[in-house]
Order: sequence, then structure tokens, then C-alpha cells
Amino acid sequence: MSNHWDVIIIGSGAGGGTLAWALAQTAKRILVIERGDYVKREPQNWSTKAAVLEGRYNNADPWLDGKGNEFQAGTHYFVGGNTKFYGAALLRMREADFGEVRHAGGVSPAWPIAYEAMEPFYTAAERLYQVHGTRGEDPTEPWASAPYAHPAVSHEPRIQQLHDGLTSLGHRPFHVPIAVMLNEQQPRQSACIRCATCDGHPCLVNAKADAQVCCIDPAIATGHVELYTNTLVERLITSASGREVTGVQVVKDGERRTLSADIVVSSCGAINSAALLLRSANDAHPNGLANGSGQLGRNYMCHLNSVMLAVSLCPNPTVFQKTFALNDFYWGDGEWRYPMGHISFVGKTDEYVLAAGAPKFVPGWTLDQMARHSLDFWLTSEDLPSADNRVTVMRDGRTQLSYTANNEEGHRRLQAKLQSILGRIPCPEHGENCIQGVSRLNAYIGKRIPLAGVAHQNGTARFGTDPRTSVLDTNCRAHEVDNLYVVDGSFFASSSAVNPALTIMANALRVAEHLKMRLGVAEAVAGVVR
Repeated sequence: MSNHWDVIIIGSGAGGGTLAWALAQTAKRILVIERGDYVKREPQNWSTKAAVLEGRYNNADPWLDGKGNEFQAGTHYFVGGNTKFYGAALLRMREADFGEVRHAGGVSPAWPIAYEAMEPFYTAAERLYQVHGTRGEDPTEPWASAPYAHPAVSHEPRIQQLHDGLTSLGHRPFHVPIAVMLNEQQPRQSACIRCATCDGHPCLVNAKADAQVCCIDPAIATGHVELYTNTLVERLITSASGREVTGVQVVKDGERRTLSADIVVSSCGAINSAALLLRSANDAHPNGLANGSGQLGRNYMCHLNSVMLAVSLCPNPTVFQKTFALNDFYWGDGEWRYPMGHISFVGKTDEYVLAAGAPKFVPGWTLDQMARHSLDFWLTSEDLPSADNRVTVMRDGRTQLSYTANNEEGHRRLQAKLQSILGRIPCPEHGENCIQGVSRLNAYIGKRIPLAGVAHQNGTARFGTDPRTSVLDTNCRAHEVDNLYVVDGSFFASSSAVNPALTIMANALRVAEHLKMRLGVAEAVAGVVR
């Protein structure tokens, strides 16, 4: 079999997996290269002790922080990438997020494309990943050309009580859009069983709508897509002019080989894509492949994220907790004119999750008691692009991630807002004294190092119209290398304050339409998702 393909895609997650699915319809010869293997289906998939406390699935290579200290990143090398472990909340960026936004800590720059250009692909991605939701509940949501194809996932009683309490105070909580294969109307036919171990775990029954289940496996089934697993891409090789990638150097089964394709796409994630291009420096690209602007690896963003535990006198027996969200403070409020961010839930905590980093802030309560009474909130605020927040590669080839948080005042205020409104929710049994305490959970996928929380990584090869200030053009093609594309979170010009996964998926579908035209098959394959 020839070592040449029409398209090689490096990575099988939200970007690469979605792109492979879209291009599989072209009947072109496509290769997906994945550094890891399929997640083993085993009882530990549903064990928080194994997945969170013991880090059973943390298989990434060690990275270095800005001071040279080694740490284990919370990223995963498996077919489906990090989507195998994501919480499956898939939200659109707000329409105004595509423009310039002023924050207390600086300016979030405008994107080179408007929301209108992404909207049809948001709709297509929501259908591809079977997102459940209800339009019109979220006061900040952008306009959409179609309703969700699946109804919102219902709240369990304790979460409905929270929802109703906040509504009584004038707030507008909503059902978080979530990608699970759940059929509440016909439970016997439902793949999803509403388990407690969706967020941060692989799904044992393949009922989470991840990139492997929704994209990679169906793409392979077409017969047009091949998948290489356990294959490490070491570097990209270019022609002498540097204008095209002529080889993809890999190590597979202990053997170093060089593969080639007409089009090469890096979808390794924002950190590893930047590192791969930096490792691919040559005479034509001495500072890293496609790095004439000097921006490659810079402007790394990951959001300001925190988990806040609210322990109440009322128990929280909820199993599938991640159904609730609140965006009332996304753009600020009457007391603060700058954006604060997004509030939602993580998966339900238990004693093993709490053992990974919870403060014992309620005297006399055990971790198990706290878990049975806790409401487990996830707060996200926007961090801003900074040239000093960057990915670099050491002389020995190791990846270094340097990051200093910025724009933090908005996040502090968001935390304070959550504490304030929780203390005012009326409880029919305990009045306003139901919430006994709110504190931050210092756990990042089994680790206590905030830098290791890279699930929302983006921004290291931003796109734009000016090659002097951006790495990619608006089609996510490298300005300086004609057949090289980067399709993951790297292209983000700013991070907004919602999970980047849906935007990465939608953008992959958008870039796929461009690549179909380049491959000469656009007319043969009409549309994206039906």
C-alpha cells in the first residue's frame, strides 16, 4: 500500500475527528494518525477512584512549566482525544464574542470572521454530536438557524429545586446544551443511562457523543479513512523552498517512517500542534514551521476555571448533575460593567473526587458527607491572549508551557456572585440557612497543579488576515505553507467564556467545506449534516 494519501490528519479529537468525518464523504484517501489507542472498555471507566484520584487514563508525556519544573498535564492520548473525557457541554460562543470585547483586565480582540460565518456549522455540529438543549432559555445565547434536534436533558429534583429558587429571585437559569445519546421519552431505547461518571471519564457504553463514537468510527466505516494508532508524529518535512509539506515523519511499531499527503492537517490540540510545528524548524523556517510572524506558540489561553462546592443541609442525591447553567453575569451586571463569565455544573463529586483536593471547610463533616450534600459548580471566565503565555520546545524536544493568569478580577467577582445568590435562595425546609459553605475545589483531573488543567486549551496559532500578526489565514491554512492546515483550538483569536469544544467542531466542518473545494469534490458532496 502506498505511503501517500490525499489528506493526512494528525489527531482524532474534536478537530481532527470531526474533519475526518466530514471528508470521509468525499471518497478521497484519508489517513488519521493518533498517538494513542482506543480507550480500553473496562469497569474502571466508571470509577472516580481510578479516573480522578489515581489518574488511570492520564497518559500524556510530562511537560515543563515556565520555570522548568516537570508536571503531568491533564490531557489524553486516545482515539477521540480529550472528547473521550470531556463533560460534553457544547455551547456556542456568544455573537458579541466574535467582536472586540473590553474587560477589566484588557481587550479581547475581534475574530477575523463574524458569527454569521460560523452559524451554519454550529447547527451542523450540534446535530452531528446529538446536542440536547432548548433555544430561548439562555438570555445571552446567539441567534440560531434551527432548533436543537434533541430536547434538553431534564433536571433531577435537587437541581430543579435550585433552578426554581434562582428563578424566584429573578435569575434566568437554563438547561445546559449537552452531547449525550439520551432518550428520556423511550428509556429502554436510550444508550445513555444518566450515570454519575460522564464528566472526566470515558463512557463504558459509548453513550457520550465524543469524536470517536460520532466521527472516527463512522468515518472508518465508509472505507475511505484509515486510522493509525499508537503512532507518534515527530516532525513535518518541507520542500527546500519551505512552501509545502512533503513528508510526515512518524514512529510506528518502533520503526521510523515518512508518510506524505497532498494536504496535511495538524489537529493535535493547541499545545501539541504548536509544539509539532516548532519541532519542525528547518532552514526555510528557522524559528518553527509557519512561524514567520513569531506568533506560533504564543497567545495560549485556557480560561479562568474553578470548581466551587456549595454544601447544603439538604442532601443532593443527584446522579447526572450536569444539566444546569447560568449566564446572568456573562457580560457583567448593574454593579460591574465588565464581563464575568459562565456558571454551570461539573459531574457529581464523591469522596474520591474530594480527596483529590477539597478543603475540609465544614467542621465535623466527612468527605463522604460533604459529597452527599454538595452542589458542584463549574465557573469559567475569559482569559486574554498574551504573547508571554506560550508553548516552547526545549533543546531536548520536551514541551514547555508558560502561563500567567490575567483578567482575574472578573472571575473573582463571578465567584462572589455565586456565593451571594446561593445564600439568598429560599429553602422550604431550612430557609436561607440551607447553604452551609462555599469553597473552591483545588483538583485538576487528579492533580493539584492549575497549569495541568488544559482541557480548554486554545490560541497558539491564531488565524487572521495579516501574515505579520497571525499564523493561519481565515481557512486555517498556514500563511507560509500552502498545504498545511491547523484544525483544533489553536486558531482562536480570543477564548470567550464558554467551553471551546463546539467551536472547534464547527470550525472543522467549516474548514472541511474549503478543503472539499480544494480537493475538487465540493459539488459532489452537498451540505454538511442532514
